[in-house]
Amino acid sequence: DIEMTKRVVENVNIPVIASGGARNIEHFITLFNELPKVDAGLAASIFHFGEVNIIDLKNKLKQNGIPVRL
Repeated sequence: DIEMTKRVVENVNIPVIASGGARNIEHFITLFNELPKVDAGLAASIFHFGEVNIIDLKNKLKQNGIPVRL
């Protein structure tokens, strides 16, 4: 929920980690492009069920100018 996360980011002074809802790599790119103040994105099931490969996600984020941890 981008809109709700945006309101949280705008109203707190602590790190915000967006969690849940991502179904593909584009969802992560959208998250970080629309909410650059979000500190991190968290996902689990898309990796566990093989829908997204973590290395592919990190590479695509880097290609889009979004910083990632190694």
